Amino acid sequence: MLKIFKYLKRYWWQILLVIFFVAIQTYTDLTLPEFMSKIVDNGIIKQDTSYIINTGLKMLLLAFFGVIATILVGYFASRIAAGTAKTLRKNVFESVSNFSSEEINKFSQASLITRTTNDVQQVQMAIFMILRMMISAPIIGIGGVTKVIKNSPSLTWIIAVSVALLFMVIVILFSIAMPKFKIFQTLVDKLNLITRENLTGLRVIKAFNNEEHQEQKFDIANKNLTKINLFVNNVMIILQPATMLIMNVTTIAVIWFGSHFVDTGSLQIGAMMAFIQYAMQIMISFMMLSALFVMIPRASISANRIIEVINTKPKIKDKEQTKTLVEKERGKVEFKNVSFAYPDADEAVLTDISFTANPGETTAFIGSTGSGKSTLINLIPRFYDVTDGEIIVSGVNVKDYKQEELRKHIGYVPQKGVLFTGTIKSNIKYGNEKLTKEELQEVARVSQSLDFINEKENKFNTKISQGGKNVSGGQKQRLSIARALAIKPDIFIFDDSFSALDFKTDKILRKELKKYTNKATVLIVAQRISTIMNADKIVVLDQGKIVGIGKHKELLKNCEIYKEIALSQLSKEEL
Repeated sequence: MLKIFKYLKRYWWQILLVIFFVAIQTYTDLTLPEFMSKIVDNGIIKQDTSYIINTGLKMLLLAFFGVIATILVGYFASRIAAGTAKTLRKNVFESVSNFSSEEINKFSQASLITRTTNDVQQVQMAIFMILRMMISAPIIGIGGVTKVIKNSPSLTWIIAVSVALLFMVIVILFSIAMPKFKIFQTLVDKLNLITRENLTGLRVIKAFNNEEHQEQKFDIANKNLTKINLFVNNVMIILQPATMLIMNVTTIAVIWFGSHFVDTGSLQIGAMMAFIQYAMQIMISFMMLSALFVMIPRASISANRIIEVINTKPKIKDKEQTKTLVEKERGKVEFKNVSFAYPDADEAVLTDISFTANPGETTAFIGSTGSGKSTLINLIPRFYDVTDGEIIVSGVNVKDYKQEELRKHIGYVPQKGVLFTGTIKSNIKYGNEKLTKEELQEVARVSQSLDFINEKENKFNTKISQGGKNVSGGQKQRLSIARALAIKPDIFIFDDSFSALDFKTDKILRKELKKYTNKATVLIVAQRISTIMNADKIVVLDQGKIVGIGKHKELLKNCEIYKEIALSQLSKEEL
C-alpha cells in the first residue's frame, strides 16, 4: 500500500486541507464534552441560566464549525481518492497497451481487467477511509485519554481495561481473517475468467448444448468466492457487536464506579458525564482504526497487484538510439537465419528461416497447421522478438526501429477480423483519420466492402456493435483489409485474411489488391492454394522449417509437401 502513496504527491495541498479540517473536527469532538461538563456543574446545578445560554451558544457555534469541517474532509478525501484511482487506471491501461503478447499471457486478460477495475476500487476506498479516519482516530483516541487522565484520573483504569479487551478482540479476529484476504482477489480473477469465456464463446457453448457444464464451472467459482467472502464477513462481523458490548460495559462501569465517587464528593456529575463521552470517543476511535485494519490488508493486496502491472517492463522495447528506414530499400523484408521459441517452451517454433520479400512482389506462406506461418509474420511488426537471427525491414533491423515508426509502415490484417465499437467509417479510418471521402470509397471498393456497406441504411455511418457482432465473419475480414489499405503502408501482412470469403469474392479481391498494392511488399499467409498460386514467391513451411521456396509450378515439381497440399485441394487440371 505504501507504493501507492507516491501517487498522492500531486494532491499535497488538498491533503494539507484535509489535515487542517480534521484538526478542527477533532478539536470540536474533544471540546464539546468539556462544555457539557461545565453546563452541568456550573449551570444546571448552580441554576445559572445565563451561563447555560452563553455556553450553549458557544457549543452550537463549535458544532457548526465541526459539521462544516466534516463535510469538507469528506469532499477533499473523495477528490483525492477518486483522482488517485483515475491515475492508477490510466497507468495500468498504458502499461498494458505497451505489453507484448508475452506479458499479456503472463497476467491473463481476466486478471488485467480485475486489476484495472476491482483492485483500483479497493485502493480508492482505502485512500478515502485513511484520509477520513487514519488522521482523526489517533488524535481523538490520544486526546480522549489525555482528557480522561486530566479530569478523572480515578476512572482511567476502566479505559485501560476496555482498550486492552478491544485490542485483544481485534488481534484475534485479524489473525483468523487475514490469510483469506490474500486468496480473495485470485478468486475474483477466476470468476472474471469464466464469465469472459462464457460471453466470448456463447455460440460454441450453445452449439454443443454445454450450457449446463458452463453453469457448473461458474457455480463452483462463484461458490468459492462466496465462501471466502462469507467467512471473512462472518469473522469481521463479530467485531462490531464485540466492540459495542465492550463500550456498553465500559459505560456501565463508569456510571457504577463514577456514582460512588460523586457520592463521596471526589467527582462532579458533569465530569462523570464528560468521562463517559470521552470513553465512547476512545472506543469509537479504536473501532475506526479496526475498520481501517479490515480494509487496508485487502487494499494492500490490490495495490501490490496494480503496482506489479505498472512496474512490469515489456521485454519488447525501443532502444535509446533508434534508426530510420533506408529509403532505397523501402518495403524490403529480409529474414536472416531466424529462429524463435515461445517463452518457457521446450522447442523452437521456427528454425533457421531465411528469405527475402521485395517491394512490388507478393510473397506467400503455406504449410500444415502448426508449421509456424502466423508466428513468422508476427515477428515482423515485433509482436514477439526473434530468439536468434535478425529481421531486416527497409534496410534496418526491426529491433533498431522505434516500434511506432516500424508499425506505421506495416498494414496488418489478422485472421480473425477485429472491429471496434463505433461506425464502419471510424473502423476503416482507425489508422488514418485524415482519409478523404474519395479514399474511403476507394479502399472500401478494393476490399469488396462497398456493396454491403451501400446496402445498409446509414452506409458508412452504420453502427458497429462491440466486437463487430452485427456483421458477418467475411464482412469483418473485408473491413479489416480496408483498414489496412487506408494507411497506405509499404508492407502488407495478410494472416489468412481471406479464409472467411467465398471463392468468387476472394478472386475479385486479390485482383483488385494486386493493382492497389503494386508498389508495396505483400506477405500472405493462406491455407488455400487458389489464394497464393499466382504469388511471385511461395515459402513452404513444415514443422518450423522452410522446405521449399519458389513459384507455384516450380514447387509442384520440386517440393513434395507443397504438392500434397495442392492436390488435397485442387485437381491436376486446376493446378
